[in-house]
Amino acid sequence: VQLQASGGGLVQAGASLRLSCAASGLTFSRATIAWFRQAPGKEREFVSAIFRSGGHTYYADSVKGRFTFSRDNAKNTVHLQMNSLKPEDTAVYYCAADNRIILSQIRNFRQYDYWGQGTLVTVSS
Repeated sequence: VQLQASGGGLVQAGASLRLSCAASGLTFSRATIAWFRQAPGKEREFVSAIFRSGGHTYYADSVKGRFTFSRDNAKNTVHLQMNSLKPEDTAVYYCAADNRIILSQIRNFRQYDYWGQGTLVTVSS
């Protein structure tokens, strides 16, 4: 299984970015796909997830209303549209995937088997 994240960059507060994660080697349409982020000196934290094939999306309170997670099963790709970015959104963003995770586990990064390499998002004030 390979996950390839892209789309990070340096932007000013209030700007937008769209992250993408392309997956191969797993049954993409059935997998739970998630985004986590990790700021320097902090633990990896949950951002958003799409749970299995049902397509229900879940968000951390800190990004709800600003970020939108979508999935394109035909292209085995997910996107995280990030609007109204804040300096506290600065982090390395990772996509993760798992075929067996249950709903109560989706916010726990330790439950995911597969990870992309991370893409850096820097938001200046």
